[in-house]
Amino acid sequence: MANKSLLAVLLVAGACATVKAQDNNTNLAGQTGANYIYTGIPILLVAPDAVSSAMGDVGAASTPDANSAHWNNAKFAFVKDKMSLTTTYTPWLRNLSVSDMNFLYLAGYYKINQRSAAAASLTYFSLGKIQHTGDAGEDYGDFRPNELAFDVTYAMKLSDNLSLGATGRYLRSDLTNGLDIGTATTKAAGALSADVGLYYEGHVDAKQNFAVGAFVSNLGNKLRYSDDDMQSEFLPANLRIGGRYSFEYNEYNKINVMLDVNKLLVPTPPTSDSTVNQYYNSWSDYRTTGSIAGVFHSFHDAPGGIAEELKEISLALGTEYWYANTFALRAGYFFEHADKGGRQYFTVGAGIRYKTFNLDLSYLVPTNKFSNNPLTNTLRIQLTWNLAENKK
Repeated sequence: MANKSLLAVLLVAGACATVKAQDNNTNLAGQTGANYIYTGIPILLVAPDAVSSAMGDVGAASTPDANSAHWNNAKFAFVKDKMSLTTTYTPWLRNLSVSDMNFLYLAGYYKINQRSAAAASLTYFSLGKIQHTGDAGEDYGDFRPNELAFDVTYAMKLSDNLSLGATGRYLRSDLTNGLDIGTATTKAAGALSADVGLYYEGHVDAKQNFAVGAFVSNLGNKLRYSDDDMQSEFLPANLRIGGRYSFEYNEYNKINVMLDVNKLLVPTPPTSDSTVNQYYNSWSDYRTTGSIAGVFHSFHDAPGGIAEELKEISLALGTEYWYANTFALRAGYFFEHADKGGRQYFTVGAGIRYKTFNLDLSYLVPTNKFSNNPLTNTLRIQLTWNLAENKK
């Protein structure tokens, strides 16, 4: 219970209280210069599936599948099967012996015709059971904090090689169950967001093809956990750009190599040990910045200038090998600068296809000395059902 109680305090503090900027100058490894970007519902940035998560969290231009709503919604226009349903189960914080926190994902698509497709997905994050206690230790009962997101997508081909995707999403985050924190009464926060993506597929020759993609996700209003604007949180708006190279040696052997570049479209917090930039004269100015203004500010508002802006770019590299289009081996690496979170990890995984079903697994291993990744040493499991088109 001690671990869970501490976790609850951290979650509540991050969502409902103003964090002092001067506490943001030392990263989790004890190094100075850290300046993390805080958002609400960060679960939206976590790979929901066991396919891309086995390849270092790449997906902007990976092979189109039922998980494309998270990586690049425009890929749905290029899916091969008529319909597909997939679900992924992800244990959370198992490395800290927490047993009742889980991340569940359900997604699917329907191919309307040869040029368009519709899709939907549901993300649910359960933080387990938390005990309410008063200042004197009195028991106010238990509750289960949770976050969810539901979205619908439409994708269509603009040409034989290029497609466009659009997604609308509803979000809800209930971390406090209406607790009073200080003088503020908290509440569940809700928001609406949108995604837009572009995807292009091309061929070099009969054995080689490539794809590139660009995806902007989670553009929407800020989350408000109380009536005070100072307690609002930015959504984790994100820009993902990536590419894929595929080589089919013969009918039995195929390899995919992918690279993604990510940039949060969220303003960088001011710090006490640097010159205040032109946008935020105080911490309150930052907290009350609008979400759309924050997107534009995010490209040039870092207190450390261009050097700090470059630190906010994360990289993901992945590879995938298929044998006889039946068995897959995957591996990848994800890198984030230590001053911006320090997520650095290696991933591996495998997949197997049997008739209309796919079973995929992924495993994450941190590569830095201090790992703050909640999925450290976690096995993820995904099951997918595909319905192929009837062909004459």
